[in-house]
Amino acid sequence: MRHTINMAVNPQERVFAALASMPRRQVIAFLAQTALSTTDLALRFGVSAPAVSRHLSVLQRAGLVSAERQGQRVLYRLNRDALLDALAGFASTVDGPLRRGTQQPRAPREAI
Repeated sequence: MRHTINMAVNPQERVFAALASMPRRQVIAFLAQTALSTTDLALRFGVSAPAVSRHLSVLQRAGLVSAERQGQRVLYRLNRDALLDALAGFASTVDGPLRRGTQQPRAPREAI
């Protein structure tokens, strides 16, 4: 089953939809180390360049990856700020309710 990312959703939703795919998370892990071309990534994954290109396209639409032409090659780089902003935004929406739940003192448990 192929999943597509609806461009009408908010940026955080696009990021998490893109991250739902293990191959895309692996691409991000590689790009966190260095900028790579589609061919470089295809060789590392052992898949076709068009398959990698499709994953890169989803990551670009989510704002996680940027492309830069260098001669005949296009190098892809991780946009760390977009990834960290999405993760921080998610953490803040979860953190508030979790912290509110832990601020109430609990009655001590009785020993059995």
